[in-house]
Amino acid sequence: MLIIHVIGHTGCPKCELLNRRVDTLLTRWEYYGFRFRKIYHDTENPSGMDAREDALSFFCKCQCVNPNRIPALIITDENGEFLPRPGQPVNSNQLYQYIGLQTDYADGKGVITPELIKETLDEAIACMEKRNHF
Repeated sequence: MLIIHVIGHTGCPKCELLNRRVDTLLTRWEYYGFRFRKIYHDTENPSGMDAREDALSFFCKCQCVNPNRIPALIITDENGEFLPRPGQPVNSNQLYQYIGLQTDYADGKGVITPELIKETLDEAIACMEKRNHF
């Protein structure tokens, strides 16, 4: 199983958009054979301090997500282990250490495209296939 962690905050339209895009991609036929679970980490969770602390704690464990580049997503295995990036990032949205994305606001848009999300999911699947977990 792969866990897609989306990191965002309350009232963020780009966070909501990233969430919807991940949900939409997970309904596509090419991902039916794989087990994915998505968790949304709201760093400004208004529903209670415990949930906010959990989100901030996870964010800190990521170590490589820039707080100024939220929303972001990072993928772990079922044990919560981050998947190491097999090579150098090829675009400014990709994380350096692990398989994941963060928002690049340099272009003035600050949007993570469905194509980038799909490439990231495919990269995570390939990583797990190399580990013989799929």
